[in-house]
Amino acid sequence: MEHQIGGTSESPETEYFDSNPPPNSLHSHSTLARAFITQHAEQNRRVVLVTSGGTTVPLENQTVRFIDNFSAGTRGATSAEYFLSEGYAVIFLHRQYSLLPYSRHYSHNTNCFLDFMKEDESGAVVVGDEYQREMAKVLKQYAAAKKANMLLLLPFTTVNDYLWDLMEIAKLMRPLGPCALFYLAAAVSDFFVPHDRMVEHKIQSSEEFNAAVELDGCERDGRNPAAHIRGTSLIIDLDPVPKFLKLLVDGWAPEGMIVSFKLETDPSMLAKKARYALEKYSHHLVIGNLLMTRKWEVIFVAADGDEHWIRVPRNKRTKSFSGREEFIGLAGGSVGTASALSNANADMNNTTHALGGEPAVEIESLIVPEVAQRHEDHIRAARNRANPPTST
Repeated sequence: MEHQIGGTSESPETEYFDSNPPPNSLHSHSTLARAFITQHAEQNRRVVLVTSGGTTVPLENQTVRFIDNFSAGTRGATSAEYFLSEGYAVIFLHRQYSLLPYSRHYSHNTNCFLDFMKEDESGAVVVGDEYQREMAKVLKQYAAAKKANMLLLLPFTTVNDYLWDLMEIAKLMRPLGPCALFYLAAAVSDFFVPHDRMVEHKIQSSEEFNAAVELDGCERDGRNPAAHIRGTSLIIDLDPVPKFLKLLVDGWAPEGMIVSFKLETDPSMLAKKARYALEKYSHHLVIGNLLMTRKWEVIFVAADGDEHWIRVPRNKRTKSFSGREEFIGLAGGSVGTASALSNANADMNNTTHALGGEPAVEIESLIVPEVAQRHEDHIRAARNRANPPTST
């Protein structure tokens, strides 16, 4: 549905940016992204925007309380490493303090980071002998990416931060044409508090106290605050976040390849919801996963009609505290036809090990090479359309 504003028709997506101010970080992020994209365009390198982690929904302008989700950014941070190994320059738009490429191996661990360190006889701090080999490998990869300026880290916190950054970076990537890839792994909030319905100060927990103090600016203007106390209950009235994927497809980066993710908890809904999203937004690929099996299996639902599962073989699965292996295969597909390990990407640099001492395979090592191949096909098709072969 479109709204009439000032005699002109404006979509909810466009109206969002008119009504919700940009974050203070937008200008600096734009400057960094522009320089990064320009460098790699000049080097004829493909650029991927990887979004990662969850967004918050503040309930007050001076935020004390907010709504959050559980995403730690594992999928995004892990995928970013494999995109770097595929030769991509990576813009990593991530939730502040969520997992980062390379450091994730040590920050996302049941041990304290200091457990990897020790003091030698001279008093210098060094890596423990048992961790030297693995840590040196990760450090070498990180240093190479940093030296070549292949990884740009841009943090966000709120859903508003994320949406403004996504729009700005997508427009900056537009000149890359089909060489731009969007890998949208962030867990973006479905609902938010509009700026004009957000109270300025901390919401007090006592209705009687609230009645005795001066009204917040939102209430003085006759607007109903989205979050308020009624009796002893906190009432929160959220608006839906407009769906920006269609704008990304049609306007912000119409030639780039766009990959989105769909997370479900009901196995019977996963493939249907993935196909529905693909048809609704007309992008290129939806990668669907179940909450309980997301580390071991995903379904690819593509615009060309292809629909298939990628699964990590049983003896190569990473550990998961929240995973349920008995759920594998419930959403469809034959469990016996596990995806080939491509080059096994057994270039494993994680420290988790599977059953029987086998090196664990991160499912992103299977996802990313296939996405990269599909991106190669996307680029080739775009070039053929621009320069159709002449008949002889």
